Amino acid sequence: MVMADVRLQALARTLRPHRVGADPTTLLESTHFWRATLTPDGPGTLHLDWTSGRLELETWGPGSGWLSERVGDLIGTNDHPVRFDDHSHPAVRAAQRRHGEIRLSNGHCLYHALLPTVIGQRVTAVEAFRSWRQLCLAIGEPAPGPAPLRCPPRPDDLAARPYWWFHPLGIDRRRADTLRALAAHAHRLFACDDSTPAEAASVVSRLPGIGAWTIGASFAHALGDPDAVAVGDYHLKNTVAYALAGRARGTDAEMVELLAPYAGHRARVLALLAADGWAAPRYGPRQRILPTQRW
Repeated sequence: MVMADVRLQALARTLRPHRVGADPTTLLESTHFWRATLTPDGPGTLHLDWTSGRLELETWGPGSGWLSERVGDLIGTNDHPVRFDDHSHPAVRAAQRRHGEIRLSNGHCLYHALLPTVIGQRVTAVEAFRSWRQLCLAIGEPAPGPAPLRCPPRPDDLAARPYWWFHPLGIDRRRADTLRALAAHAHRLFACDDSTPAEAASVVSRLPGIGAWTIGASFAHALGDPDAVAVGDYHLKNTVAYALAGRARGTDAEMVELLAPYAGHRARVLALLAADGWAAPRYGPRQRILPTQRW
C-alpha cells in the first residue's frame, strides 16, 4: 500500500514515542518504522517505509487489517495540530518556528503502551529500558513477518506469572503486581483502544498501581491525547520550569500552572519543548526514585 499526502520530514519524530530504549517490539530509523503489537484481532506487525519519498505500508499477521485501518492515526495524519499565537511563551513560539506544527501519534495501543510505562515507575530510564527488553525477549512471542521483532507478552501468559518471576528482570513486586493486573484486565484495555482519552482514563485509573503519572506518560502516544502530562515525573516539572520560568527546579503544581494557558494541548507544548532540546540542568549523581505516591 502506498500512502500520499503525508509530511514525511517529521514522521520519525511523530513515531519516536513508541520506541522504548532497545525495544524488541519496535524499530525506528530515519525512513523506516517497524512495529509488532497485539490487537483485538491478534498479533500483527506493521512496516512503514518512506525512503522513496512516498509512504509505503506493509502488514503481517491476524492483526494486519486492524493496524492498516488505523495507520492514519499512527502517523499523525488525523491529528489536528495548532499554531500557538503571539501571546504564547517565547520558548514555545521559538520551538514552533524551528519545528513547525507538532503532530501526535495515536497508536491505539493502550495495553502495549502501559506495560513499559508501568515498568518505568520509580526507576531510572536505563533500568526501565533494560527490564522492558528482557521481559519481551523472555515471554514475548516472535512477531509475524520478516523482521526479528517480538510481540509484547500475551495477557494470559503475563497474568499467570508469580510476582517473584519478575525479580531477575529488575521488576519489584509492586510493579509486577501492576503488570499482572493490566494483563488480567487486558480485554478492557483493548476495548479502550478506540476510546477518547477521558473514557480510557476512567477505566485505567480503576486498576491497582495506575495513577496520574502512568496515564500522563502513556496517553499521548497510546491514544493521541494532546493534553497528556506526566504529573509526578522526576524531570518533567524541572524542564517546564526551566523553559517557561527560567528556574532550574520546579514543582508539579508550578508545572501545571505554567502549562495552564495551553490546556487542551499541553502534550503538544511538551513535545515542542522536547524537540527544541529543552532540559533542566542536572545536579548530582543519578539515583533510583522511590516515592510513595500512586503512579
